Amino acid sequence: MKNNIRELRKKLGLRQEDVATTLNVTRQTINAIENEKYSPTLELAMRLAKLFDTTVEELFHLDE
Repeated sequence: MKNNIRELRKKLGLRQEDVATTLNVTRQTINAIENEKYSPTLELAMRLAKLFDTTVEELFHLDE
């Protein structure tokens, strides 16, 4: 699943560690999501969207 997390995170000047700490997950989890190796749970996707002040639909895109 494609996503815009890396771009939004950098735009806000956040490190992967910052996002991970805020969401109570590991940095490796954020890295795997950014590199499209892991699809987050719905709860985590919603928490990421809230952190980046966007919607889940704007944050994640299905591969076509």
